[in-house]
Amino acid sequence: MEKAPKTLAHQIGGIQNDALRFGLHGVKSDLVGSHPLEAAHRSIIKNQEDMKRKVLANTYGSAFPLKMDLDRQILSRFQRPPGPIPSSMVGLEAMTGSLDDFGFEDYLNDPRESEVYCPLDMHHGMEVRLGISRGPVCPSFV
Repeated sequence: MEKAPKTLAHQIGGIQNDALRFGLHGVKSDLVGSHPLEAAHRSIIKNQEDMKRKVLANTYGSAFPLKMDLDRQILSRFQRPPGPIPSSMVGLEAMTGSLDDFGFEDYLNDPRESEVYCPLDMHHGMEVRLGISRGPVCPSFV
């Protein structure tokens, strides 16, 4: 006996084809790549983190960077449920030291201030988080 595939109707043809739930798909993000300086900035940050790990391993022993990695993993998973108040990740920022950095993303490019911002559907966000439904948690980031 052949089993029928257990899929939802909106999964046919990919998640982008569910225009009623996630809105129309834009191709601008597919065509435009990141700026070359962004890749250079990421590599500099990665090199700085590697050097910091080496210094901590030499100073406090090899177990200390491992403990810091576990703390980072725990703090990166702690989030509020989807809703009107976004997760701030203050614990992770305090641990990594990025709480003291003030970049352009702190005062510019807030998605909630956009003209095309769609409010978050809390029920769909929880379904995605629990694995009941598929797709992006917030339809404005498709």
